[in-house]
Amino acid sequence: MINQLRQLLFPDTGARGAPADPDHHQLAVAATALMVQLSRIDNHEDERELETIVDCAVKVHQVTPEEARQILDDALNHADDSTSIYEFTGQLNEQLSQDAKQRVLESIWRVALADGRIDKYEEHLIRRMAELLHLNHREYMQARHRASDEPA
Repeated sequence: MINQLRQLLFPDTGARGAPADPDHHQLAVAATALMVQLSRIDNHEDERELETIVDCAVKVHQVTPEEARQILDDALNHADDSTSIYEFTGQLNEQLSQDAKQRVLESIWRVALADGRIDKYEEHLIRRMAELLHLNHREYMQARHRASDEPA
C-alpha cells in the first residue's frame, strides 16, 4: 500500500520535470493516511472514527463516498506498513494553503472526537501533525474548537 500511496501522492513528473497539479484524490489519500494513523494510536479504533474519516474525505476533499471508502480500506489494510507521517504531511504542505491545512487538522480533530474521548496519545499525535503542517498554536486551537463545535 505504501507504494500505491506514494504513486498517488507523487505521480510521474511531466516532460519538464515539474510535478503534475495535485487533485482532490491525492490530497484525500494523504489526509486519510494521517487520520488512520490517529485512529490507531489509542489501540481503540472504532466505527465512529472510520465513518468520520469517510465523511471528512467527502466534505473536505471532494471525493465520492465510494472513493473515500476505497482510500480508507487501502489505508487500513496497509497502515502497519507506514513508518512515518512525514511523507503525508510533506505532500499536504507542498499543495495546500495555511487555511486548507487547518481544515485538514480540523478533520483530524473530528476523528479524535468521534468516539467521545480524547486519549493523551491522540492529542500528542495531533499536536505533532500540526507542527509538521506548519500550523501555529492558535491555528491548532481554532481547528480543535471548530471540530468540537460542529454537531455530530
